[in-house]
Amino acid sequence: MKTVSLPKTFSVQWLRDMYIKKELTPEDVVHQILARVEADKDMNIWITPPTLGELKPYLDRLATLGPEALPLWGIPFAVKDNIDVAHVPTTAGCKEYTYTPSEHATVVQRLIDAGAIPLGKTNLDQFATGLVGTRSPYGETQNALKPELISGGSSSGSAVSVARGHAAFSLGTDTAGSGRVPAGLNRLIGYKPSLGAWPSAGVVPACKSLDCVTAFAHEWSDVLLVDSIIRGVDDRDPWSRSVVRASSALPEKIYMVKEPLSFYGPFAEQYEKAWKQAVKKIEDLSIPIEYMDGSYLSEAAALLYDGPYVAERWADLGEFITSHEETAFPVTEQVLRSGAKLEYDAAALFQASHKLQSFKHKAYHQLKNAVLVMPTAGGTWTREQVRENPIETNSDMGRFTNHCNLLDLCAVSLPSQDADLDLPFGISFFSTFDGEQFICGLSELFLNGERTVDSKKDTTLVAVCGLHMRGFPLESQMREHGASFVRKDQTAPYYQLFKLPTSPAKPGLLRTHQQGEKIEVELLEMPLSLLGSFADSIPSPLGLGKITLEDGSEVAGFLCEAHATEDAEDITSYRSWRALSTYS
Repeated sequence: MKTVSLPKTFSVQWLRDMYIKKELTPEDVVHQILARVEADKDMNIWITPPTLGELKPYLDRLATLGPEALPLWGIPFAVKDNIDVAHVPTTAGCKEYTYTPSEHATVVQRLIDAGAIPLGKTNLDQFATGLVGTRSPYGETQNALKPELISGGSSSGSAVSVARGHAAFSLGTDTAGSGRVPAGLNRLIGYKPSLGAWPSAGVVPACKSLDCVTAFAHEWSDVLLVDSIIRGVDDRDPWSRSVVRASSALPEKIYMVKEPLSFYGPFAEQYEKAWKQAVKKIEDLSIPIEYMDGSYLSEAAALLYDGPYVAERWADLGEFITSHEETAFPVTEQVLRSGAKLEYDAAALFQASHKLQSFKHKAYHQLKNAVLVMPTAGGTWTREQVRENPIETNSDMGRFTNHCNLLDLCAVSLPSQDADLDLPFGISFFSTFDGEQFICGLSELFLNGERTVDSKKDTTLVAVCGLHMRGFPLESQMREHGASFVRKDQTAPYYQLFKLPTSPAKPGLLRTHQQGEKIEVELLEMPLSLLGSFADSIPSPLGLGKITLEDGSEVAGFLCEAHATEDAEDITSYRSWRALSTYS
């Protein structure tokens, strides 16, 4: 069989299609990626680059499965080097800080469980402190399209690895824009979920209360597939929380700031023109637009580096910095040490916290069911210009991003029309922490020119009523088959619920001609391509059938064979397996 050459860049879906058609194998893909990594080695993309020896255990595991078995079977991804990959050094961009974890970060583990291959560890602005991609002793990561320009940071290597075709997608982190600025500068999608929606266990902290894991990709469907696999509470992570991403929806209105936006850098004129073109495209979407006072966004953002919130970085890293004099990158150490200023005392922190709470309250009510649109960045710089003026140039890169996590917003950076030849331009959508469906719906409309009904193509709803629900032992099976939670619902009022005498006990849902009840279910969205393998995994006497919901619609769901309920306990009165578990 002749091996198919990887295109310059590739998506999850393209690669899955090649695997299913047997035109490529994961080994073929890895060999081609290794060649690309070697060719781009002077771009300083990787700290721990992929090697065939390190990847062999993952390839051997995939060889025991088929490509239809797992939603990310054989999909290569890159990992920012402040996120743990078991038995691979984590440096956070500082050699003296290096440790080797024995476990994967939660987000990495979930992707591996879904069949993905972690290639290696990518370069970053040291300790994730920077938005330029030049603050690393491992070298300045070059822009994927114009090497003389910055790549953006701090997730520099993660973004460029995808933009250069080393990976289908990658993981970054975002505290002040690190998961969005590099996307904008390298013509990528950069998705930043709501705080806590993706677990941060196994991530070196920058500011624990603000840190998010993020994803870079070329295709919108890839971002949402990764989200569906990663999203979910990790009980070991105190910052993790349940944040549901509902099916994509269009916002009731779009906001833009009424203040004139300031652009900067050697391409300021081109960036301003690109922004005006993006605004025209937004206006053509036929969604009401309002202009808001955006001064409080800047005022909130200032608290991160020009206020006491910078002390959180010092709280996490100060002990290392003081015990390892002159080992940190000079500008990084300067930023971190600013968190130790005497004026940043407890009173100052509480004063800032109270001010920020009022801003968060205002943002939540203003952006409820709405989306704020801004440029991802107002310009870019050459790497030489950043070396000459490292503080001011970095600060400029965060003008339109720094407010996001402080205000508990979700965000996504999307590629818009290039500002010039090989000069990408990105725009960002923001909404409330519980409004991710609105940035998703607007993204689909902006990118594709049409609204898709569901958040993923070729999916179906599946109703579960027991051990596959969130927080129960078999929830992982749903994630492994690419399913993402949509909402709670109820069946029509003619079902009975039984506790089957199995080990462990499991529920049996039975449609009845007698008096029944409305039974609680959870609806999940699953790729149609994986529904068959999921159905095959369900043991008798359960199986997939059609369940009628309270509103009369029908979805696929778990049903029980009638004979199995003869010796089972009737628990219909509980109307919920979760309620039974609570009281039993």
